[in-house]
Amino acid sequence: MPTEAARTGPAPGALLLCRAAPASVAPVAQLLREPMRLMRAGDAWSVLVPGGGPWRDGTEPVDRVVTGWATALAVGAPWPVLALWWDTDHAGFTLASGFRRPVGFVWLAGGVPVGETEALHTFAARLGLDPVLDVQTLEALAEPDSEADAGTRLRGLLAVLARVGVALPAGLVPGDPAERLLEAAARMPDGLAVEGPGRRDAVAERDTVDHGSLGPWAPWAGGPGARALALAQVVAGVPLLSWGLRRRSGGWGWVTAGTLLLAHGALGLAYAFTHPRD
Repeated sequence: MPTEAARTGPAPGALLLCRAAPASVAPVAQLLREPMRLMRAGDAWSVLVPGGGPWRDGTEPVDRVVTGWATALAVGAPWPVLALWWDTDHAGFTLASGFRRPVGFVWLAGGVPVGETEALHTFAARLGLDPVLDVQTLEALAEPDSEADAGTRLRGLLAVLARVGVALPAGLVPGDPAERLLEAAARMPDGLAVEGPGRRDAVAERDTVDHGSLGPWAPWAGGPGARALALAQVVAGVPLLSWGLRRRSGGWGWVTAGTLLLAHGALGLAYAFTHPRD
């Protein structure tokens, strides 16, 4: 087993960037049942800092876990989710948006790109980045560079995302281990602790959320849009959960995604039936 000294990169960690205000992200993030810290990350963006129990326990690799989380969060709400992740050997990102297939890119710890440039083009299009200037900068991240390690690549990615309003709070540094990220997030005055659902005040907390950002798609809206989304989430959640349970390894993230979709969809359908609109 490799020792700490033999590691080629940082300890595992991750950040989840959501293109929505914290008040809109909080109720959906609760369904992940993973302790996290939530705070604003620039204009119209929020960041979730997970504790990383699954990969800290050694049961699941960080990239699979956060891909499942990002997919579940994005399907459960009308905004995209970008997962940044890293471990001792790799670093990368995954962008999830709606029911579309997630897109991502990977670098080895030394910064060697492992992925298709076309994925970066799709990434840029889905986030509304400049198709010329921003895409050229992204393409440079897919070129060999002996002086750029994986952390440098992620910082380059964030520099591009700054053009669409992303600004990580000071102290949240891609490449830091999950424990250090959580400590930094806990010191931030505007940070919010996100826990799993189930407390008696869950409904009260939900009612304090700015519902306007989710509009007719929110589970509590009770309209046709909300019912359609809830049904689609249930339909998508069943095969994801089944597929994750069948996998002997590497299925934890997909089990979480399937469970979240089923829970969120069931919540929306239940609300629609118990609160019919005139």
